[in-house]
Amino acid sequence: MTTEGERGANRQMPNRLDRRKARTRAALVAAAQRVLAEQGRAEVSIQEITDAADVGFGSFYNHFTSKDELFDAAVALTLEEHGALLDSVVGDLKDPAEVFSASVRLTGRLQRTHPQIARILVRTGMPYLTSETGLAPQAMRDLQAAADSGRLDIDDARTAVAMAGGALLGVLHLLETRPDLDAERVTDQLAARLLRMFGLTRTEAQEIATRPLPALPAT
Repeated sequence: MTTEGERGANRQMPNRLDRRKARTRAALVAAAQRVLAEQGRAEVSIQEITDAADVGFGSFYNHFTSKDELFDAAVALTLEEHGALLDSVVGDLKDPAEVFSASVRLTGRLQRTHPQIARILVRTGMPYLTSETGLAPQAMRDLQAAADSGRLDIDDARTAVAMAGGALLGVLHLLETRPDLDAERVTDQLAARLLRMFGLTRTEAQEIATRPLPALPAT
């Protein structure tokens, strides 16, 4: 005989319909991510998106009210993935300056290691710098920690994020349009320049910006 507690536990467990809905939504978001990476918010039809997701056209409106809502979900997921990638590899670093440098260097390398994420970041543009997820809040946290410890010379972390993030977006765009460039060299140079802008000497900035990096996990 099923007890009241067991019935309550069963109600909390996702049933087959819930799992199918979650898979359909995830497929639509993944398809939107691919569209964003390949062509931005272009005039792609809902039918093309559902075809790419391999789901029925009628399923779309069970999850989203418009293409813009779907694309917003795709961007939000990408920023979450980006933030999780960085946190998974820089969490053990102790020097606040190195944490910031490593985040910049790893993000720049996304153009070669995780191109879909990099392209979506470029196409997101300036809103990326003030997003509540992804690099922006993590950079704010790391730069504030570096400022509080006296490690970097930063008057306002929000302004510092805009300055560093704007430069990083420019480098990501450059690497996308110039596949012949050495992404590691370019992003290490960017990190060194940013560290110098925030008060480190050329020698120390260069040393920090060329330290061995942990590898980003695949997505």
